[in-house]
Amino acid sequence: MVRSSADRGINRGDQIGMMFFRSFIFFLGVLATLLIGWAGLVGIPNMMISEVQPPKGLERYTYEQSFGRSIYIREGCLYCHSQQVRPVGYGADQARFWGRPSVPADYIYDKPHLLGTMRTGPDLFNIGARQPSEEWHLLHLYNPRIVSPGSVMPPFPWLFEEKITAGPEDKVVALPDSIAPKGKVIVATAEGRALIAYLIGMNHTYPVSQASASNDTTKKK
Repeated sequence: MVRSSADRGINRGDQIGMMFFRSFIFFLGVLATLLIGWAGLVGIPNMMISEVQPPKGLERYTYEQSFGRSIYIREGCLYCHSQQVRPVGYGADQARFWGRPSVPADYIYDKPHLLGTMRTGPDLFNIGARQPSEEWHLLHLYNPRIVSPGSVMPPFPWLFEEKITAGPEDKVVALPDSIAPKGKVIVATAEGRALIAYLIGMNHTYPVSQASASNDTTKKK
């Protein structure tokens, strides 16, 4: 049986209509997948933490600490250090006396957060509690191996400068006589001082709940 041109036109029109319908269904499927993914990864977690309040012991960064935080990011410290303490059963953080497990409220003032993904060096979530000495940090940044023999951390000499004499506001690095420059002193620059202020300020030993407070290992070493 020979089809008329009208029949062939109707059949071709149905095929085109079905093609557009299938394309529309495929588009809806992709859109639904994206929406579900966004809800699971962004929307629902945001709703869960939107009511989180800062702990009473957590203070906002000072201007100097905020500046130091930007230096921390610029120098790539987050590529070798984390800022998150895991609970028992998720690594050796508690055995290393790094403090209580971190919680979302600890990061409420951190934008962006600097949780980190590697630990070439130790976790710094409570470095201000473990190492509150400004002199230690000055030496560690200038030459890590002075205070940590065998450390693979690079020195940061550009955060320091040589002077004939130190000013009243200068932070002098107490170098051993064997490496101290003759007739000069090494002092931290404004960037170096800010970075140290940020590091010393990382002290999250305040309790966030009764359970968390009892699990604080920072001061049990």
